Amino acid sequence: MIEITMPRLSDTMEEGAIAVWHKQPGDRVEIGDVLVEIETDKATMEFEAYEAGTLVKHLVPEGEQASIGTPIALLDDGKQAAAPAPAVADSAGMVRPPAASEPAAGSPAPSSRPLPATDAVHDDRARLFASPLVRKLARENNLDLSHLRGTGPGGRIIRADTDELLAHPAAVTAGAGEPTALTDAPGVPDAPPTTPAASAPPIDDKRGSEVVPLSNMRRVIARRLGESARTVPHFYVTAVADAENLVRLRTELNAQLVAAGRPKMSINDLLIRASALALREHPRVNASYIDDASGEMLVHNRVNVGVAVASGNGLVVPVIENADQKTVSQLGAETRHLVSLANEKKLTAEQMSGGTFTISNLGMFGVEQFTAIINPPEGAILAVGGTAREAVVVGDAILPRHRMRYTLSADHRIIDGALAAQFLQTLTRLIENPWTIIA
Repeated sequence: MIEITMPRLSDTMEEGAIAVWHKQPGDRVEIGDVLVEIETDKATMEFEAYEAGTLVKHLVPEGEQASIGTPIALLDDGKQAAAPAPAVADSAGMVRPPAASEPAAGSPAPSSRPLPATDAVHDDRARLFASPLVRKLARENNLDLSHLRGTGPGGRIIRADTDELLAHPAAVTAGAGEPTALTDAPGVPDAPPTTPAASAPPIDDKRGSEVVPLSNMRRVIARRLGESARTVPHFYVTAVADAENLVRLRTELNAQLVAAGRPKMSINDLLIRASALALREHPRVNASYIDDASGEMLVHNRVNVGVAVASGNGLVVPVIENADQKTVSQLGAETRHLVSLANEKKLTAEQMSGGTFTISNLGMFGVEQFTAIINPPEGAILAVGGTAREAVVVGDAILPRHRMRYTLSADHRIIDGALAAQFLQTLTRLIENPWTIIA
């Protein structure tokens, strides 16, 4: 009997949700068959079988989540005469092996049947179910978790649920010095409930509130961006460029491309190319901070630009590799392909990893200027606003010109103000002389 476990399908994945089981118990499974679709923090991905056999049981049903390495199904490969009893899922959604008193498959049943998880005796006292990592954090930070609402399987408290409490240690009640009883299995009473943290909005009729569960992707986005905002010292530098020549060049090129039956190029395509060239001139912006202990940073020799995409399934950042070595047309074609995959939830982990710099463009929504949160482990992100006509002094005349504003969010641990300003200076020069972008 083979245990199929929750795989790691992206570099930031900690748990996944079962979207669709493609194989049902009793189905024959061959190597390469699609077993299941798993929703990760970035996309929904297909998981193929690496062993052949007969699917025995789903341990995690559709719609539920499991941590990496947790068994999600059992596969009989025919190599064992007597298959072990399948693991039993407790009421918290965690999988446990059969107890010593539970017989293996094929062995005679004892006279007294073991008590299954669903028959566990309950009392009226509140209980907390928490992951091992959460229990460790609670001990180390003296946290009172009794008021948290778990979003994991079976209401289990997971790491993402503790972000607010870790960010506001003052919310820990005075009685939190006495540890709260935490368990992965039912039956362990918890400490008396405490008053909810003031930051948690109440659910009441006056607000007309309703609880809307977050998708796995949205929960991980919240956790990662929260960690970035708390741990990375952001600073922001804004510049404005005269984009009149850029707009005219794009208009002329698109007229010729349409006549030739080729796809148009966008302002964003030109900006990706310009940013990649600027990163090549300023390689220390194309870098990552390691940690406080090492005293080192990573300067990346490849320019891999992530493009923030607000797909219908959440915010994702597919990565264009070696963007400085590709033409504007190639960048446009690749971007359109990645956006299409994002909307269809078909991006792979490979297509969303390895970024060294990110561009977030909200200009198409009429946004003039904004700041963005750095996408770790990158050292910077460029927030691009829209291109609009403004009255500009040119010589002794006031003329309407297209202007564009953009803000660089930088990790101050590795990028100082002068370096950020020099990068934007180069980017502005390229935008105002767009022939150098396509040359």
